[in-house]
Amino acid sequence: MIDIDKLSINTIRTLSMDAVQKANSGHPGMPMGAAAMAYVLWTKFLRHNPANPQWANRDRFILSAGHGSMLLYSLLHLAGYDLSMDDLKNFRQWGSRTPGHPENHLTPGVEVTTGPLGQGISNAVGMAIAEAHLSAKFNRPGFPVMDHYTYVIASDGDLMEGVASEACSLAGHLGLGKLIVLYDDNHISIDGSTDLAFTEDRMGRFNAYGWHTSQVSDGNDTAAIAGALEEAREEKDRPTIIAVRTHIGYGSPNKQDTADAHGSPLGEEEIRLTKEKLGWPADRSFHVPEEVAAHFRSVGEAGKREEEAWNGLFAAFEQEHPDLAATWRQMFRAELPEGWQKALPDLSGQSMATRAASGKVINALAPALPRLVGGSADLAPSNNTFIDDEGTFSREDRLGRNFHFGVREHGMGAIANGMSLHGALHPYVGTFLIFSDYMKPAIRLSVLSQCPATFIFTHDSIGLGEDGPTHQPIEQMAGLRSIPHLIDIRPADAAETVEAWRIALESSEPTALILTRQKVPAIDRSGRPAASAIEKGAYILAETGYDQRAIILASGSEVGPALEAMELLDAKGVHVRVVNVASFELFQRQPESYRREVLPDEISARVAVEAASPFGWERFTGSRGRIIGIDRFGSSAPGDLNMVKFGFTAQNIARNVEELLVG
Repeated sequence: MIDIDKLSINTIRTLSMDAVQKANSGHPGMPMGAAAMAYVLWTKFLRHNPANPQWANRDRFILSAGHGSMLLYSLLHLAGYDLSMDDLKNFRQWGSRTPGHPENHLTPGVEVTTGPLGQGISNAVGMAIAEAHLSAKFNRPGFPVMDHYTYVIASDGDLMEGVASEACSLAGHLGLGKLIVLYDDNHISIDGSTDLAFTEDRMGRFNAYGWHTSQVSDGNDTAAIAGALEEAREEKDRPTIIAVRTHIGYGSPNKQDTADAHGSPLGEEEIRLTKEKLGWPADRSFHVPEEVAAHFRSVGEAGKREEEAWNGLFAAFEQEHPDLAATWRQMFRAELPEGWQKALPDLSGQSMATRAASGKVINALAPALPRLVGGSADLAPSNNTFIDDEGTFSREDRLGRNFHFGVREHGMGAIANGMSLHGALHPYVGTFLIFSDYMKPAIRLSVLSQCPATFIFTHDSIGLGEDGPTHQPIEQMAGLRSIPHLIDIRPADAAETVEAWRIALESSEPTALILTRQKVPAIDRSGRPAASAIEKGAYILAETGYDQRAIILASGSEVGPALEAMELLDAKGVHVRVVNVASFELFQRQPESYRREVLPDEISARVAVEAASPFGWERFTGSRGRIIGIDRFGSSAPGDLNMVKFGFTAQNIARNVEELLVG
């Protein structure tokens, strides 16, 4: 009699090692060791429909150990997702839908882009938060329309990374009972045994976080794995981590339990020996027995029936609660309600810090946009991120739209990505610009995952003042601008901050809003472009005369002094143009004809002004230009004095223009 479980598990193992061998690149050991627990999860617990990977109430599965991507690809192919055998054979190749680490926008069924360790398990915390919030918002007696689990397979490396500690600590605090992690406890890392650097009591640590923990001593004991998962699903008030003792490269006679199986192909001879040991046809590559294919087809059909039953439930829900159902559809389609822009506040003519303006926008929009949720890394009063009268998300209040992430910037960024990728929510998260360094890996993955989270960075320059150089960002703007396709916006006043939020909410990409601590004057718009012009990234804000000899480029709080410098120069008969460069990314996307109109080649005398590293501005100033920036760390002093001492005054800007024209 065929043991279909064993046959299926070995199919996953052999597909994985065959694909890695064909690519001559990859990580065969993890899929071979973790195949049994992944199989149990996918065939006996995971509720999903391969015919519709976007079913809103599906269970979410995240392979945090993204280097073991062939484990996921094998499961997706066998389960009936739109991933062919040719896709498996094209593993890690140019244009492939099976890249070296999973990418959610490339491969059907992949929930998040993983690979950098610790990110996936942290994304999962965000997904579990989203499920809990949406359950509280939409579920009604008899209608559990949002009711799913978030499952993770994580590795030793995931648990070593600090971002995972940040996110898992918060998950325990919040009591996310529908988050379940299978820990691939194989004792091996790239360097060798995990004993080299990782000997702590992992389960003790998670117990301290407030998690439910359990252990399975044999990673091939499918009954024990299933029992542990059943127990985890019964735990309502705590997330669960199950340490499953696996063996990397399971079945390989010479490489099992060695670092050699981690990140390199096994080799043709070792694959032959492994297949013989597993009772597999040694001369067959990418072999899927018909019994296994039929078994997985039945699993896919069960998933289809699950969704059909849910569709019936939702239809009844829609009859009973039509307004709620309409809100559901709008949120999951990521649609902005008709006329939502009318909720945007009119802050034109008002002088205030742009962080304060952002706070006003958030509170004005919150009633109109139920998708909008967010918080801060213990800086809500400084970042102005709190939504008034909406409560705080907690164990006791899942409806709260405000999130207290604690001093966990990296974890916060990764959690926001998970909330966004879950669907139905648009998260925003805030901290000081200087701490974007802590978040940068998560911001980068936000772009790679194509999730439209909004990152709010306040206290954007030496203008923050007395906190001094440890808190005054210098190189951070350049760092954010270096991330491909991240929309960076540094608005010049309150009115532009309103427009920056409009751009962020209408975008399908992540946006970084760079905001001041200090008050900035409102720009006089009389006879000048409206604040909405920042949607082009850079625009001609003002100019004197018809024969401009120089261009002053500025962003954010430095736009005001640039306009003052223009007036000083005009009084001397020197006509200049002021270009507001609110976003490098958006300006670079404009047609060349527009960019040349704003920065014509014939005006080569250009001075760029920004209270940050000058790096990057040379693309706009050219070889003849000057950049008034900061190439050292800041100083502890009142912010307005810092601006004077570092040369961000109208007088210094005007002087540089004059020197450039004379020279």
